[in-house]
Amino acid sequence: MFEPVIAPSASLVGLLQRGRGDGQLHALAADRSEAVEALETCVTRDPRPDWQVENRSLYYARLYMELEAPLTGMERHLHSLDDALDQDESRTGLALSVLGHLAAYGRRDARDLLRDYVATGWNWAWALDELALRDDDRALLELAPAVLRRFPEGPAGDAELRAAVRGAYEPRPWRLWAAHHPRVATAGEQSPFDLWQRQLNRGGVTPGWSTADVLAWADRPETGEAGSGEPEAAARRAVAAARGLAAVVRTEDRDAVLDAARHGLPGARAAALRYLVDRQDEAVAGLIEVAAADIDERVVSAALSVLGRMRGPEALAHARRWADPSTGGADSALGEAAVQLLADAGEAADGPLVVDALRRWISVRGVEGAGLATLVDGAGRLAAAAAVPALRHVYGETVSSELRGRAARALAGTDPYFAQGLAVECLWDCEESTRELAARHVTTTGDVRVLERLRRLAADPAEEAEVHAAVRGRLTSRERP
Repeated sequence: MFEPVIAPSASLVGLLQRGRGDGQLHALAADRSEAVEALETCVTRDPRPDWQVENRSLYYARLYMELEAPLTGMERHLHSLDDALDQDESRTGLALSVLGHLAAYGRRDARDLLRDYVATGWNWAWALDELALRDDDRALLELAPAVLRRFPEGPAGDAELRAAVRGAYEPRPWRLWAAHHPRVATAGEQSPFDLWQRQLNRGGVTPGWSTADVLAWADRPETGEAGSGEPEAAARRAVAAARGLAAVVRTEDRDAVLDAARHGLPGARAAALRYLVDRQDEAVAGLIEVAAADIDERVVSAALSVLGRMRGPEALAHARRWADPSTGGADSALGEAAVQLLADAGEAADGPLVVDALRRWISVRGVEGAGLATLVDGAGRLAAAAAVPALRHVYGETVSSELRGRAARALAGTDPYFAQGLAVECLWDCEESTRELAARHVTTTGDVRVLERLRRLAADPAEEAEVHAAVRGRLTSRERP
């Protein structure tokens, strides 16, 4: 998949790539041809760090409608040679989703482009799901021959057809086609049996029912196990082994578990540490401290990951000690993990430690990284007003709309100017949760754009129910005598 270049946050393209509310406002004020070009760049080169958890399609579709933009850029993108060469859903998924919203808004050219792509494109199943929500029965029935031609007669083609029926996100077209095409009806009847057969034939060896068996199993991936040599697979196996320990460990087995957590192989050590953390064992803090200093990166990673599961006053006391800047621990991996725990479960007095960690993260790593979200959430949860400048920086610079939404939530509880400032922009944000937050907090006086935007969101059938509820609640309360 082509990795798009993310433009600076102050540019029109950069704002639109990030899905910020200011992106729409700037696009409407810019030269139309420049705005359309920037919009096409975003839709044809998906800018999202993780397209499965971030929203952009409705945001871009609304801008297409506001600009009355043509679809020629998307048409070239969908029908390019890359469609056959780059069979990655993320290459075309955003464009197809935008077309789906445009079809719902009544754009006939968007609906025609989706129909054409179902007949000719690689990612036809996604396009069909979009049409399933918006097209009429007659048009869907007309697409059946073109789709069925993708599955040649014979056992292999029938198996592929069953997989397509089973994997459809929206079953409506297949149900319509089943009434007119026996192959589809047969595939729909057979698909549940295929799933049952696969579940019945699942292989794999389970550990024996003793503490020693489970600990040994944690480091013994079976031959042919998918991804058995990868860190993610090893981590999943350790988690499964920890659940196994919860079922089999007896009182007299505690010493064996402690020994595994102290001296065991990486898998057994990770499983034992997780088991002991979940049992809030009094010895686990010392074991984590030792493991975090180990020379084996797998052991260190396991120790830091289970630290975040610790809870209770004693766990917080250990975390404060590990994160104390006066001891130099704040700059260590253990200290960083400890601050993450304080951000997630600490008390108001831990706010300064979380704010310092947030500033340090930004200065060293910028505004990206999985741990940054926890620090942002923690600053908001602890109402750390000193974090406001850092939170504003995260909000403005991050390319992740999900992280920006977290920063907005934190600012809503820490920044006294949020309601008059960023909350206004957030009404145009790409994330529905951020728009909902803005609708609940924004000041409805002093900016003529706010009430107009609230009314437009309330009238938009494509808007999420939670946003509708928040917007209508604000409008209703304002209109009461």
